Amino acid sequence: MTGQFSPAFREELAALMRWRRDVRRFRTDPVPEDLLARCLQAFTLAPSVGLSEPWRILRLDSPRLRAHCHENFRAANARALTGQDGERAAIYSRLKLSGMAEAPIHLAVFCDDATAKGGGLGAATMPETRAYSVVGAITLFWLTLRAAGLGLGWVSILDPDRLRLDLDVPEDWRFIGYLCIGWPEKEDTVPELERVGWETRAPALHLETR
Repeated sequence: MTGQFSPAFREELAALMRWRRDVRRFRTDPVPEDLLARCLQAFTLAPSVGLSEPWRILRLDSPRLRAHCHENFRAANARALTGQDGERAAIYSRLKLSGMAEAPIHLAVFCDDATAKGGGLGAATMPETRAYSVVGAITLFWLTLRAAGLGLGWVSILDPDRLRLDLDVPEDWRFIGYLCIGWPEKEDTVPELERVGWETRAPALHLETR
Protein backbone atom coordinates (compact mmCIF):
# COMPACT_ATOMS: atom_id res chain seq x y z
CA MET A 1 0.00 0.00 0.00
CA THR A 2 1.51 3.33 -1.05
CA GLY A 3 -0.51 6.11 0.54
CA GLN A 4 -3.95 4.88 -0.54
CA PHE A 5 -6.16 3.31 2.11
CA SER A 6 -9.41 1.49 1.55
CA PRO A 7 -12.79 2.65 2.91
CA ALA A 8 -12.77 -0.41 5.17
CA PHE A 9 -9.42 0.59 6.62
CA ARG A 10 -10.63 4.15 7.21
CA GLU A 11 -13.70 2.83 9.01
CA GLU A 12 -11.54 0.62 11.21
CA LEU A 13 -9.25 3.55 12.00
CA ALA A 14 -12.26 5.64 13.05
CA ALA A 15 -13.46 2.72 15.19
CA LEU A 16 -10.03 2.45 16.82
CA MET A 17 -10.18 6.12 17.80
CA ARG A 18 -13.73 5.72 19.15
CA TRP A 19 -12.72 2.73 21.26
CA ARG A 20 -9.58 4.38 22.66
CA ARG A 21 -10.27 5.18 26.29
CA ASP A 22 -8.36 6.57 29.26
CA VAL A 23 -8.37 3.37 31.28
CA ARG A 24 -8.46 3.40 35.09
CA ARG A 25 -9.66 -0.12 35.79
CA PHE A 26 -7.17 -2.82 34.87
CA ARG A 27 -6.91 -6.54 35.27
CA THR A 28 -3.66 -7.53 36.94
CA ASP A 29 -2.74 -10.09 34.25
CA PRO A 30 0.82 -9.57 32.98
CA VAL A 31 1.51 -8.00 29.60
CA PRO A 32 3.79 -10.12 27.38
CA GLU A 33 7.15 -8.41 26.96
CA ASP A 34 7.23 -8.92 23.20
CA LEU A 35 3.80 -7.29 22.84
CA LEU A 36 4.85 -4.26 24.88
CA ALA A 37 8.05 -3.96 22.83
CA ARG A 38 6.07 -3.99 19.57
CA CYS A 39 3.72 -1.31 20.85
CA LEU A 40 6.62 0.88 21.97
CA GLN A 41 7.85 0.92 18.39
CA ALA A 42 5.10 3.51 17.78
CA PHE A 43 7.50 6.08 19.23
CA THR A 44 9.92 5.41 16.37
CA LEU A 45 7.17 6.29 13.87
CA ALA A 46 6.05 9.47 15.61
CA PRO A 47 6.69 12.96 14.21
CA SER A 48 8.85 15.35 16.21
CA VAL A 49 9.90 18.95 15.75
CA GLY A 50 13.20 19.06 13.86
CA LEU A 51 13.30 15.25 14.10
CA SER A 52 14.51 15.82 17.65
CA GLU A 53 12.80 12.72 19.12
CA PRO A 54 12.89 14.32 22.59
CA TRP A 55 10.94 11.60 24.41
CA ARG A 56 12.62 9.90 27.34
CA ILE A 57 10.82 6.93 28.88
CA LEU A 58 11.41 5.32 32.26
CA ARG A 59 9.86 1.94 33.01
CA LEU A 60 9.13 1.72 36.71
CA ASP A 61 9.36 -1.84 38.02
CA SER A 62 10.70 -0.92 41.45
CA PRO A 63 8.02 -1.32 44.16
CA ARG A 64 9.69 1.51 46.08
CA LEU A 65 9.51 3.97 43.19
CA ARG A 66 5.96 2.93 42.33
CA ALA A 67 4.97 3.53 45.94
CA HIS A 68 6.50 7.02 45.84
CA CYS A 69 4.58 7.84 42.67
CA HIS A 70 1.33 6.43 44.05
CA GLU A 71 1.68 8.47 47.23
CA ASN A 72 2.36 11.52 45.03
CA PHE A 73 -0.96 10.89 43.29
CA ARG A 74 -2.89 10.40 46.53
CA ALA A 75 -1.57 13.68 47.95
CA ALA A 76 -2.25 15.63 44.75
CA ASN A 77 -5.71 14.07 44.45
CA ALA A 78 -6.59 15.06 48.01
CA ARG A 79 -5.56 18.65 47.25
CA ALA A 80 -7.60 18.64 44.04
CA LEU A 81 -10.70 17.48 45.92
CA THR A 82 -10.52 20.52 48.21
CA GLY A 83 -10.92 22.72 45.13
CA GLN A 84 -14.35 21.24 44.33
CA ASP A 85 -17.66 22.23 45.90
CA GLY A 86 -21.12 20.78 46.26
CA GLU A 87 -22.22 18.15 43.75
CA ARG A 88 -18.94 18.44 41.83
CA ALA A 89 -17.05 17.50 44.99
CA ALA A 90 -19.37 14.54 45.53
CA ILE A 91 -18.81 13.31 41.96
CA TYR A 92 -15.05 13.92 42.19
CA SER A 93 -14.77 11.88 45.38
CA ARG A 94 -16.33 8.89 43.59
CA LEU A 95 -14.09 9.06 40.53
CA LYS A 96 -11.34 6.49 40.04
CA LEU A 97 -8.61 8.67 38.60
CA SER A 98 -5.66 6.28 38.66
CA GLY A 99 -5.00 2.66 37.84
CA MET A 100 -1.61 2.76 39.54
CA ALA A 101 -2.49 0.06 42.07
CA GLU A 102 -3.54 -2.50 39.45
CA ALA A 103 -1.76 -1.79 36.16
CA PRO A 104 1.16 -4.18 35.54
CA ILE A 105 3.18 -1.68 33.49
CA HIS A 106 4.12 1.84 34.66
CA LEU A 107 5.95 4.29 32.39
CA ALA A 108 7.04 7.82 33.23
CA VAL A 109 7.51 9.89 30.07
CA PHE A 110 9.62 13.03 29.89
CA CYS A 111 10.68 15.59 27.30
CA ASP A 112 14.42 16.29 27.05
CA ASP A 113 14.42 20.07 26.64
CA ALA A 114 18.20 20.11 26.29
CA THR A 115 18.51 17.59 23.48
CA ALA A 116 20.92 18.59 20.73
CA LYS A 117 19.18 16.29 18.26
CA GLY A 118 17.34 18.27 15.62
CA GLY A 119 19.67 21.25 15.93
CA GLY A 120 16.90 23.36 17.46
CA LEU A 121 14.95 23.39 14.20
CA GLY A 122 11.41 24.59 14.91
CA ALA A 123 12.05 24.76 18.64
CA ALA A 124 14.11 27.96 18.74
CA THR A 125 11.00 30.14 18.47
CA MET A 126 8.62 27.69 20.16
CA PRO A 127 10.55 25.42 22.54
CA GLU A 128 7.28 23.93 23.77
CA THR A 129 6.97 22.10 20.44
CA ARG A 130 9.34 19.48 21.85
CA ALA A 131 6.78 18.69 24.54
CA TYR A 132 4.02 18.69 21.90
CA SER A 133 6.08 16.13 19.99
CA VAL A 134 6.18 13.85 23.03
CA VAL A 135 2.41 14.14 23.46
CA GLY A 136 1.91 13.26 19.79
CA ALA A 137 4.12 10.21 20.18
CA ILE A 138 2.16 9.09 23.24
CA THR A 139 -1.04 9.35 21.19
CA LEU A 140 0.34 6.99 18.53
CA PHE A 141 1.49 4.62 21.28
CA TRP A 142 -1.98 4.81 22.87
CA LEU A 143 -3.71 3.82 19.64
CA THR A 144 -1.20 1.03 19.03
CA LEU A 145 -1.87 -0.38 22.49
CA ARG A 146 -5.62 -0.19 21.92
CA ALA A 147 -5.30 -2.03 18.61
CA ALA A 148 -3.58 -4.84 20.56
CA GLY A 149 -6.38 -4.94 23.14
CA LEU A 150 -4.38 -3.13 25.82
CA GLY A 151 -5.44 -0.05 27.72
CA LEU A 152 -3.56 3.07 28.78
CA GLY A 153 -4.39 5.38 31.67
CA TRP A 154 -2.69 8.78 31.70
CA VAL A 155 -2.28 9.95 35.31
CA SER A 156 -2.05 13.74 35.40
CA ILE A 157 -2.93 14.40 39.04
CA LEU A 158 0.67 14.47 40.24
CA ASP A 159 3.23 16.95 41.54
CA PRO A 160 5.77 17.03 38.66
CA ASP A 161 8.61 18.47 40.75
CA ARG A 162 8.22 15.83 43.45
CA LEU A 163 8.04 13.09 40.83
CA ARG A 164 11.20 14.30 39.10
CA LEU A 165 13.04 14.27 42.44
CA ASP A 166 11.76 10.81 43.38
CA LEU A 167 12.82 9.40 40.01
CA ASP A 168 16.15 11.29 40.02
CA VAL A 169 15.98 12.45 36.40
CA PRO A 170 18.15 15.17 34.77
CA GLU A 171 17.10 18.78 35.39
CA ASP A 172 16.37 19.32 31.70
CA TRP A 173 13.81 16.52 31.55
CA ARG A 174 10.31 17.94 31.66
CA PHE A 175 7.63 15.59 33.02
CA ILE A 176 4.92 14.88 30.45
CA GLY A 177 2.89 11.92 31.66
CA TYR A 178 2.66 8.91 33.93
CA LEU A 179 1.22 6.04 31.91
CA CYS A 180 -0.43 2.95 33.39
CA ILE A 181 -0.71 0.07 30.92
CA GLY A 182 -2.49 -3.25 31.09
CA TRP A 183 -5.57 -5.22 30.11
CA PRO A 184 -8.75 -3.21 30.73
CA GLU A 185 -11.46 -4.72 32.93
CA LYS A 186 -14.07 -3.69 30.35
CA GLU A 187 -14.37 -1.75 27.11
CA ASP A 188 -16.64 1.18 26.31
CA THR A 189 -16.85 3.88 23.65
CA VAL A 190 -18.20 6.41 26.18
CA PRO A 191 -15.66 8.18 28.42
CA GLU A 192 -16.11 7.34 32.08
CA LEU A 193 -16.24 11.04 32.99
CA GLU A 194 -19.24 11.36 30.69
CA ARG A 195 -20.94 8.28 32.10
CA VAL A 196 -20.77 9.59 35.68
CA GLY A 197 -21.94 13.10 34.74
CA TRP A 198 -18.69 15.02 35.21
CA GLU A 199 -18.59 16.44 31.67
CA THR A 200 -19.96 15.83 28.17
CA ARG A 201 -18.11 15.49 24.90
CA ALA A 202 -18.82 18.12 22.25
CA PRO A 203 -20.98 16.57 19.50
CA ALA A 204 -18.99 18.18 16.69
CA LEU A 205 -15.93 20.30 16.06
CA HIS A 206 -16.61 24.02 15.63
CA LEU A 207 -14.27 25.89 13.34
CA GLU A 208 -13.95 29.66 13.46
CA THR A 209 -13.25 31.47 10.23
CA ARG A 210 -11.27 34.69 10.33
